[in-house]
Amino acid sequence: MNLTFLVSGILFGIGLVMSGMTNPQKVIGFLDVFGSWDYALVFVMGGAVFFNLVSFKFIKKLNRPKLGSSFSWPTKKDIDKNLIIGSALFGIGWGISGICPGPGIVNLVTLDLKALVFVVFLFIGIYIFKMVKSAFNL
Repeated sequence: MNLTFLVSGILFGIGLVMSGMTNPQKVIGFLDVFGSWDYALVFVMGGAVFFNLVSFKFIKKLNRPKLGSSFSWPTKKDIDKNLIIGSALFGIGWGISGICPGPGIVNLVTLDLKALVFVVFLFIGIYIFKMVKSAFNL
């Protein structure tokens, strides 16, 4: 099972690199809709959405996953303040840095200081969130 996780992670990382998602300037160019917009990542995201739409038609027909005992489908469908706040924080961080967590972790192999700082602060943010969540019973 761990080998499957490793291979999946490596394939995901290769896909991020090939698509340009690990290049913060490319991502910021994509997010700059009213400036010099770089629309190339629309095709990356569109391809991912299309692949998932097609794949999930088949996956949902399976009784169980090939490498597990059961599926873990999300059960929560409502939009609440935690979702809105979390999405806003994620979007702000992505827009400022041009890096989201997956590509940030993939960029660690470059030994770039910005990637290391990003990942360190990513984990600090996760830790702070857990502390605030438990302190306020969110």
